[in-house]
Amino acid sequence: MSLAAAPGASSRVAHRARRDARCRASDGASVVAPHTKVLRDLLRSPRIVQAPCAHDALSARLIERAGFSAAFMSGFCVSASRLALPDTGLISYGEMVDVGRTCNDATSASFPIVGDGDDGYGNAMNAKRTVRGYAKAGFAGILIEDQVAPKACGHTKNRRVVSREEATTRVRAACDARDEDGSGIVVFARSDSRSAVDLDEALWRAAAFADVGADALFVDALRSKEEMRAFCKVAPGVPKMANMLEGGGSTPICTPQELEDMGFSIVAYPLSLLAVSVNAMERALREIKLEGYPRDETLPTFARLQESVGFPEYYADDARYKA
Repeated sequence: MSLAAAPGASSRVAHRARRDARCRASDGASVVAPHTKVLRDLLRSPRIVQAPCAHDALSARLIERAGFSAAFMSGFCVSASRLALPDTGLISYGEMVDVGRTCNDATSASFPIVGDGDDGYGNAMNAKRTVRGYAKAGFAGILIEDQVAPKACGHTKNRRVVSREEATTRVRAACDARDEDGSGIVVFARSDSRSAVDLDEALWRAAAFADVGADALFVDALRSKEEMRAFCKVAPGVPKMANMLEGGGSTPICTPQELEDMGFSIVAYPLSLLAVSVNAMERALREIKLEGYPRDETLPTFARLQESVGFPEYYADDARYKA
């Protein structure tokens, strides 16, 4: 595809000025929620942010308890855990918001979670509603992508993207919703055009998304470290997201330090928790079927399991109200 010029420098400067103003506002008293301020501060930090992906309230709580500073909520994993269906556009906006609300309720007020907003669930007006709904559900950030509907999961076949104009309009609408409501929710603009078209198209779109106001950028399924470095050179000053797809994706698996040295600000681990959960459940079921009981070494104690879901805190709080 021949490349037309990306939006001009004056547009980029204007949008960056608005973005910088939002970041300055987050340093003081404003309507920006605590978790959103934390996420913006993390993205400004020179250290890369490691963010495993949650798929329900318990996994979100475990991520925070493990000491991570942020998390994503994966559409692939929510579709799998809630519906037992593939991430092919079958899960709805309402179902994602519902799961997201429970994830945010299960974590502290200052813990930022970025929700997968897919393609915004429709046109630009749908994308605005999605951004507002995710902010109200407690998300600190949202991913909006440029795929056609029905979407395809990253690193899988059959991915197609909308036109440049529709893609940038979708991201601009998402950014407008962020600004009009004053939520400050961090808009991660994602392009799947590396797989659907080519690298040049993906880099053009990333730059264009920054020009219309995206707070952070993500190109899915980059195929080499050289491509990853090229992406990090686009739109200097705008945070870049990496995705370490476990188990055999297109993108090379890199250490956090390697990613930081390339220029990435945040890295997601999309399948780790779901994948190990599936393995553990299948193993336990085999052991129950063949041996009558799962092996003790694979099980936490009942006391530890109670701790994971909050029994000690519940009992301590309950004791305050005993007659």
